[in-house]
Amino acid sequence: MQAVRKSVWERGQAAHPPHNVCVIGAGHVGVPHAIVLAKKCPAVQVTVIDDDARKIAGWNSTLLPFYEPSLQETLEDVRGTNLTFSCDFERAVRQADVIFVSVSTPVKDTGVGAGFAPDCLHWESVARRIAQAAQGPKIIVERSTVPVKTAEAMAKVLSFNTMHKMTVLSNPEFAREGAAMMDQASPERVLIGGDESLEATMAVEALVSLYAKWVPQERIIVSDTWSAELSKLAANAFLAQRVSSINAISALCEKTGADVSEVGYAIGVDSRIGRKGITASVGFGGACFETHLRNLVYLCRKARLPQVADYWHSVIKMNDWQKRRFANNVVASMFNTVSGKRLAVLGVSYKKNTSDTRYSATWDMCKALLSERAQLAVYDPRVSREAVALGLSTCEGAETLVKIEQDAYIACSGAHAAIIMTDWDEFVRLDYQQIFDSMAKPAFIFDGRNLLDHDYLRKIGFQVFGIGKPVTEVKGLSDMDVSDHAANEDMPAVLKAALIDGKQIGGYGL
Repeated sequence: MQAVRKSVWERGQAAHPPHNVCVIGAGHVGVPHAIVLAKKCPAVQVTVIDDDARKIAGWNSTLLPFYEPSLQETLEDVRGTNLTFSCDFERAVRQADVIFVSVSTPVKDTGVGAGFAPDCLHWESVARRIAQAAQGPKIIVERSTVPVKTAEAMAKVLSFNTMHKMTVLSNPEFAREGAAMMDQASPERVLIGGDESLEATMAVEALVSLYAKWVPQERIIVSDTWSAELSKLAANAFLAQRVSSINAISALCEKTGADVSEVGYAIGVDSRIGRKGITASVGFGGACFETHLRNLVYLCRKARLPQVADYWHSVIKMNDWQKRRFANNVVASMFNTVSGKRLAVLGVSYKKNTSDTRYSATWDMCKALLSERAQLAVYDPRVSREAVALGLSTCEGAETLVKIEQDAYIACSGAHAAIIMTDWDEFVRLDYQQIFDSMAKPAFIFDGRNLLDHDYLRKIGFQVFGIGKPVTEVKGLSDMDVSDHAANEDMPAVLKAALIDGKQIGGYGL
């Protein structure tokens, strides 16, 4: 295999890279990749297409559809030079040598496999449109995470709908939201999957010739198509499993008085484990982990591997339980009632350095607190008011119980508690003495990211609760009382309805 990879690399370096590239899908997967591709390959014309005219208009303006660090600066270097955004699907496909498909594969809401199976409607639709528009042979590259054998299904649809040769490769996206531009410019690996046919080998060489402009040889991995497709699902499943594992330990830490940060550091020093991905939190979010875990569970069930499916499903269940446990802890710690109390919710995006709110733990938290009739003051430095309003639109009482603030200090003013939901650096730099002075007493901080200096906050006068941290004693509730109530799904009982069967009920945001 190593000899094959080296041979492909050498031929790829010698091959002439494609002159025209089309990226289908102007979202979180397609656009950062297209921008860096245009930046690193100035001789290649890159066209991003999408049916959403408003999204394309956004990319052609200064008000971009979403936020990523350094994205706007790099975009301005190449937009209008060798990078364009358009809704003209047919023209872009006709002109392209290589077509990167970066469309979404959401989880099915209804039908067979609902809640777990991927909805491949967009993929089949794109395949049929490519077949109709193409006037010659094309290299089609899967970029989004897709079920195993999607390339095979896509090739079959193409073969029945066009006389031209269509070669389908897998090139899954591994960039992290919040660091997408950096990951695209200096990827840890570029995985390219293709079958053993001559056409596929030549297509792989053409794709290698593109990436070889800036990616070192040792980081370009060539595999078969199915292995490439499964590798992305497996990578996200392993990462999510690490998060759920340390979160499971965090619950035990709260029961015993241990500190999960110290436990995480101690086990992370072991080179077999490593320190990355073992930071306890309110739970993972984002479309990738949740969606891809559910897809993997469905794939295992379809392959009649119930034990494997149950194992990966348990990662999702642990994540849902952690979010529910944190919400219960807020209510239990505040004397078992938050009704009528102003609570500042700091952070809506599922992680820092992105405006993406899909599957954010904040939605679950807000859903649970609104069911307790709490008054929420929500603030996020990058998520728009419209996105917050949309995400909470399905919550009963949100119109009267939720205020969207443009400043963390205003959100905390008069609040009984501040709840840290996103690890924005801005929240570390806040003046917590000023915040304490403006809040109702006793003033609580619930740090869902273990982001803040808890000892310093306690010296100011805050009642502080983190994840997997020793619990502050509150008058009327002992340490063990608080943790017992937080772990009890029936205390308070109404919070049990916040999540049903491990499936998110709240809005999904952008």
